[in-house]
Amino acid sequence: MMDSAEKNSVPEEGQNTYVIDSENAGELARLMHQDQMLTRGMGGLLPEFPEGAPLPEGGRVLDLACGPGGWALELAFAYPKVEVIGVDISQAVIEYARAQAWSRGLQNAHFQVMNVMQPLAFPDATFDLVNGRLLLGFMLPGAWPKLLAECRRLLKPGGVIRLTEAELPLSTSPALERLHALFCEALKKAGQSFSADGRQVGITPVLPKLVRQAGFREVKLRASAVEWSMGTEAHYAVFKDYLMGLELGQPFLIKMGIATQEELRLLSQQALAEMQQEEFCGLYSLLTVWGYAPQD
Repeated sequence: MMDSAEKNSVPEEGQNTYVIDSENAGELARLMHQDQMLTRGMGGLLPEFPEGAPLPEGGRVLDLACGPGGWALELAFAYPKVEVIGVDISQAVIEYARAQAWSRGLQNAHFQVMNVMQPLAFPDATFDLVNGRLLLGFMLPGAWPKLLAECRRLLKPGGVIRLTEAELPLSTSPALERLHALFCEALKKAGQSFSADGRQVGITPVLPKLVRQAGFREVKLRASAVEWSMGTEAHYAVFKDYLMGLELGQPFLIKMGIATQEELRLLSQQALAEMQQEEFCGLYSLLTVWGYAPQD
């Protein structure tokens, strides 16, 4: 008999594996906020390429699971001679991203509804860069090789795959650490974790190898650290993300039978209080992995 991880290793057609409901209006607001926070914390749109991004004039970029389009819109603004296409499973966020592109006059930014865990409706060798950030919110372990193979198909020879993932932040809040532990346990139970024991998300140690196994070359890593201790510039931004995320994530934990609604309510209240204490310390670490499609 297969356990839950094996059964969920590859998604079924139409299966929604989002930890937080992607159609929730509150999630749209949280993702808009998170987009800006991440780009700022990582040092820019493409900080891995200080001597110039791998974006030729007339080039094309694909942003996977783009959400409300924050990164894609900013890239389209910064590179007006590059076409940027964002795809996401949620009709609501795609409509929002399209409205933002129209209101800002970004004629080189386009958005389409697609599920990145299924084959994407683009011809071979279409893109110079394929980007993805925090796909851990819905990706299943068994779906990663399939997605990376699709990215390799879509990239031009020498094109770049660029993926940014994270483990859960570290902090001095006992309540927040307990909530993180429950979340990791729920991911493991749902079959959406790479962790050996369910104590982490487990994506960052395996991501470089997954990219190499997909046939990408010259695979490199760049770590980013966002300190969000009380009194730092990033504190309120990450706190606001949690203010929304702790409530939005509760249905997933309840569904997985990890805790009751009342237990989660009390833990969340305590965590929010502890995050606002003068002595609070927190660190959010992200890992960007990039590599190149073969030239031959």
